[in-house]
Amino acid sequence: MDVLQVTGLVKRYKEVVALDGFDLTVANGEIFGLLGPNGSGKTTAINCALQLLTYSKGQIAVFGQPMSPTRYDLKRRIGLVPQQVAVFPELNVAENIDYFCSLYVNDRSRRRKLVAQAVEFVGLERFAKFRPRKLSGGLVRRLNIACGIAHRPDLIFLDEPTVAVDPQSRNAILDGIKTLRDEGATVVYTSHYMEEVEQICTRVMIMDRGRAVAVGATQELKSMVGVGERVEVELDQVSDAVLPAIRQLPQTQQAELSGDRLRVTCARGAHNLTEVLAVLNRLGVGFGRVYSEPATLNDVFLELTGTQLRD
Repeated sequence: MDVLQVTGLVKRYKEVVALDGFDLTVANGEIFGLLGPNGSGKTTAINCALQLLTYSKGQIAVFGQPMSPTRYDLKRRIGLVPQQVAVFPELNVAENIDYFCSLYVNDRSRRRKLVAQAVEFVGLERFAKFRPRKLSGGLVRRLNIACGIAHRPDLIFLDEPTVAVDPQSRNAILDGIKTLRDEGATVVYTSHYMEEVEQICTRVMIMDRGRAVAVGATQELKSMVGVGERVEVELDQVSDAVLPAIRQLPQTQQAELSGDRLRVTCARGAHNLTEVLAVLNRLGVGFGRVYSEPATLNDVFLELTGTQLRD
């Protein structure tokens, strides 16, 4: 069953069209990534799906049933972790989680267990009595997540949960999202970080200007572009013969020298790196470190929209 289905969604802010005929289908048990630059419509799409915003056109179904502002039976099965941290500064960690959990769960004994599980899930056992102002930015983000998932929802919306957090907290958050999926939840995850989306998402939608640019598994999206990989080589010495020889390779799409670094963008192929290094050996040009990077989702975005993903 499709857990979430959005069809033909249109949202306008006066002259600005935030969502323009937006379609989205999320299957049960997947981590679905909404990837796009700031302002592409990711948060607006989530808020419309949750009926937190009105919209001009479109249909929304959750768990196979029409969604509306008063469908509290459906909303009890949904968790939201907003992009902006939404916790109470006067409450400590455990009290914050308990408050948000109480919006869904009335039974106090059950709620105590859920709060304890949520505190453990985000790794805040040592900080359960701390107020948010005593926590680092990364720990506050973890608290924000715990407040949104403590009631064990079936569908979870995570809106850029790793913004401005340290690498350790980011890794903990990403691992936690995969655990939520493994425990049976369906996750919709928005980000403008390609690396995160590639790491955890089953399928990805690339968004731009309120529309879906492309949808599919990561490898499916990468196969849409002609870029195969980027090769970077640190040269021991720079020779005028290097660039012309590299550019003569049939797979070379672009080649440039920046100081002692040779950068080559290649078409898809099995032996790009080998052939670039063979040219250098033939010319007698020594080299040090060699880097090879496959096509990224930014390449997909760039080819389809003409702009960088982070622009």
